[in-house]
Amino acid sequence: MPTIAINDWRKHVCAIITLLLFSLTIIPQTFAASADEIEVDVNDALDRFKKEIKGANVFLGKAKGVLVFPNVYKAGMGIGGEYGEGAMRISGKTVDYYSTVAASFGFQLGAQARTVILIFTKDDVLKNFRNSDGWKAGVDGSVALVTLGVGDSLDTINVADPIVGFVFGQKGLMYNLTLEGSKFTKIKK
Repeated sequence: MPTIAINDWRKHVCAIITLLLFSLTIIPQTFAASADEIEVDVNDALDRFKKEIKGANVFLGKAKGVLVFPNVYKAGMGIGGEYGEGAMRISGKTVDYYSTVAASFGFQLGAQARTVILIFTKDDVLKNFRNSDGWKAGVDGSVALVTLGVGDSLDTINVADPIVGFVFGQKGLMYNLTLEGSKFTKIKK
């Protein structure tokens, strides 16, 4: 039975860590989009949200602000990372651009893309978010992820949380997820 010497094992671990760190510095640059590209993707994401979620138009009409990340890319092999860029809209107009970054540890293998929409329902929470140097979910505030049952719509559930999140995958609204640990930072475009 072949054995791996401790030095060989350390070399493999160091190589994997180096590759991961390199990937986490390259991925944001690879997926960096122009303001125009972000705008087109944000419009598409909001259109999909309105089509797939019953009552979304009314809910968006009451929002103080909407932060949309059309494409958040996640990849991992034991250690994972995710990155995405999006736009903050207030009264239907883009006021700022943001990035989201997160790291994760544990059993994971592969890559995926998802859409994340955060809806701010209170002015003071939106103001604190926009004035932060980097806002971290679960530390600086919490995001209530909405799950809808069969027949539910946004106009039939009572949403009282100051920040409400929706996560979409290829097949629609995703469940059993968390945004805790995700960091949101204002970027210039």
